[in-house]
Amino acid sequence: MTSSMLRRSFAAICLILAPLVAGAGEAFLTSIEDVPLPPGLTEAATGGMVFDSPSGRIVEASATGTAAADQVAKFYAETLPQLGWQESGKLTFKRDNETLRITVEAGHHSAPLTVRFNLAPNR
Repeated sequence: MTSSMLRRSFAAICLILAPLVAGAGEAFLTSIEDVPLPPGLTEAATGGMVFDSPSGRIVEASATGTAAADQVAKFYAETLPQLGWQESGKLTFKRDNETLRITVEAGHHSAPLTVRFNLAPNR
């Protein structure tokens, strides 16, 4: 095999594997499986709640981290519509019969940023 063929083969393998490697670090909420977490946020281990009601599920979850509040808002405005959520207000999204509200609370002093997720059936 010539070095030219070897380089082309290596480039082809990199192109095939790049999307797999890029998506490997993506995290999603455990209680709302199709809501991703932006870089710099980690889901809180405690404080969440999942409740199934006759009209649908009710979920409360939160994440904390070092992400900037405006970057979090931008991330969800760009990402959630790609997952089928339609923006219906500032950081409020609807899909099927559910509404997802996201609240971003800036950390004070050395406290991290907190993002709260509330999912409930449409009223």
